Amino acid sequence: MPRGGARNRSGPQPDPRSGRTDRRGLAFVQLPAEGYSGPVPDFPLSRPKAREKQLWAKVWTYPQAAQWAREPWRHETIAMYVRWKVRAEQPNAAAADAAASHRFADQIGLTPAGLRENGWEIAVDEVAAARTQREPAQGDTSAPPQRRLRPVSGGGS
Repeated sequence: MPRGGARNRSGPQPDPRSGRTDRRGLAFVQLPAEGYSGPVPDFPLSRPKAREKQLWAKVWTYPQAAQWAREPWRHETIAMYVRWKVRAEQPNAAAADAAASHRFADQIGLTPAGLRENGWEIAVDEVAAARTQREPAQGDTSAPPQRRLRPVSGGGS
């Protein structure tokens, strides 16, 4: 029976904002905050149900899908996540179904722990964030009106 040694999830996960991670030279892959808009591969498992096809198409819009598209060896694991997630949605689902779905979600980077485990982080869209801070929604009266100051004319002429 193996003893000791590093194991998956033993110790703290790397933190992309820590000095130690910088010193170790770890760089996290930036995933697009807006999600993935590329082609969706065919569902690789046999006899997919309609709900599986629907969820398969949905997960391929997530930011993680930008990396999955580069790693086709993950497609069966993603499909297994979809299959177990659909199974866990059923009214008669067992707790083990939800647990299996969660384990697959970790493996494919759909949870915060899974993102770190895979060395990924979702990029912050700073431009969009700044835009939403500056532009109040149409019809929003909670923001005070913007006022412009008149230029001060020079001296007393």
